Amino acid sequence: MALSSDSIQVSEWVSTVDTVFPNHANPLGTLFGGRVLELMDVNAAIAATRFCRQPAVTASTEPIDFHNPIYVGEIIEVKSRVTWVGTTSMIIRCEVFGENPLTGERRLCTVGHMSFVAIGDDGKPCKVPRLHVESDIEKLHHIEGQRVREAIMHRRQHQP
Repeated sequence: MALSSDSIQVSEWVSTVDTVFPNHANPLGTLFGGRVLELMDVNAAIAATRFCRQPAVTASTEPIDFHNPIYVGEIIEVKSRVTWVGTTSMIIRCEVFGENPLTGERRLCTVGHMSFVAIGDDGKPCKVPRLHVESDIEKLHHIEGQRVREAIMHRRQHQP
């Protein structure tokens, strides 16, 4: 059931956990970046869909830098939530962690932002609810999401 665009919606974190197997790794034994991006995209899509209760599609991704590798046998966790909304679009923050399952040592491997657009029954973009922002971290993420949106708009204006 689609939510009213007049409603104010909280965005909860969506978490996906997986184990890194050899078929997802490069010759150095670390997880392929493309696999990380795939997991981020799927996780972000779930966060977007849960937020607006409409199908949502990826419109763009911001540059993603990998800061730490995730090794074969380790756990990968992807956490995503909506941090900014426009009329039909949403900016989703994705955080990726690697974890050694034997020691419990966790490290942040990357943070990325993806833009999604809600799609209505007619196949066209549809309005999304407003985002409830309350905590200090939500406010910080909202400001960052606004910057991401501004960067997207700037990039679109300067593309041939």
